Amino acid sequence: MGSSFGKLFKIHTYGESHGSALGVIIDGCPAGLVIDESFIQAELDRRKPGQSKITTQRKEADDFEILSGVFEGKSTGTPISILIRNQDQKSKDYSHIAEKYRPSHADYTFQEKYGIRDYRGGGRSSARETVARVAAGAIAKLLLKHYGVECQSYVSQVGELKLEKNYTDLDLSKTEDNIVRCPDPEVAEAMIELIDQTRKNRDTIGGIVTGVIKGAPVGLGEPVFDKLHAELGKAMLSINAVKGFEYGSGFDGVKLSGSEHNDAFYTEDGKVKTKTNYSGGIQGGISNGQDIYFNVAFKPVATIMMDQESIDTAGNKVTVSGKGRHDPCVVSRAVPIVEAMSALVIADYLLISKANRL
Repeated sequence: MGSSFGKLFKIHTYGESHGSALGVIIDGCPAGLVIDESFIQAELDRRKPGQSKITTQRKEADDFEILSGVFEGKSTGTPISILIRNQDQKSKDYSHIAEKYRPSHADYTFQEKYGIRDYRGGGRSSARETVARVAAGAIAKLLLKHYGVECQSYVSQVGELKLEKNYTDLDLSKTEDNIVRCPDPEVAEAMIELIDQTRKNRDTIGGIVTGVIKGAPVGLGEPVFDKLHAELGKAMLSINAVKGFEYGSGFDGVKLSGSEHNDAFYTEDGKVKTKTNYSGGIQGGISNGQDIYFNVAFKPVATIMMDQESIDTAGNKVTVSGKGRHDPCVVSRAVPIVEAMSALVIADYLLISKANRL
């Protein structure tokens, strides 16, 4: 329940933060796709912990093993199973909260829902689960590359420090040039300093990841309830710590009049385009061929390295002390996760679109 995503290109993830392994089963990947294992590993490396001073210091190589669905380097059309083993669990770091509810964590809700919870790193509620999504997203990216579609993301805000430039004015190839994954070097430096200072203060801070999908064909999206932006919203809101999603003009669109906001059509080289793109590449829930862009807001990490008041499972007042290894800000490691979920949505809807008409 709740661990599957997609319709035709469908994934099912499993595993816990401090269990023996995590993994994903991908069903619906077309046969004959070249599976580039070095690319999959590179995507996992972008998400893995311990990669810089502004991320958790848990050390996981996140090496993966393909158990099924690939033969002689190509997909067979049968389910692809990928396994990633945990190697650096320190479950004793969580023994002190076995009977306590950490503020803004899933401890209380999981306990009430299931009558049992894995307190070691949050179990299934941990962001460690997203390693499986990134593995599956890498397969989806390989499929999308075949169709000329690219999913990119970058950090556009940390706390109140915001990158004011539009994505069209940025060189997104520079996103990986720094540890915070912001394509503007000056803003990136300031973001890194802010996150590092927050870490030294034993606190956490939130931020925004901007996603851009280029090359998506016209016609992706299924009215009425499965609109493309609705599925993208669900995908992003399913990521740990996400508190908001907006696409196109988003909330700023309310400041404009209809005459300002409407995207006028024109033709160029026989192709239909729009003079502006406030729609974010989606109209009526269907892609219109323009760039799809959106923002994903991440809250400050709930685990902070200072004492907090809370209650235990018996309702008694207790003090929760911050221990363990945690990100002071999740956005830099969230970039590949946002890309992965984007790719999974577009891959699924691309396959669906091929079944819609002769």
